[in-house]
Amino acid sequence: MKKLFLSFVVAVFTLTAYSCRETTQEKTEDALEAIGEDVEDGTRRAAEEIEEGAEKVEQEIDEEIHETDDQVQQ
Repeated sequence: MKKLFLSFVVAVFTLTAYSCRETTQEKTEDALEAIGEDVEDGTRRAAEEIEEGAEKVEQEIDEEIHETDDQVQQ
């Protein structure tokens, strides 16, 4: 009877450990996916901000060129 009980305890422990390993692996995969999505979003936002900044610089340069041209003509 004692051997049967110990076998049962070992079997339950083994199943529990295996289940926890799968759960941990799934959580790790989910976390990695979330990190990947965050990196993609951050990269996209950074690219948009860089593009907006470049457009502002281009606009400022155009304004300076036109203001300089106006000053030279006067």
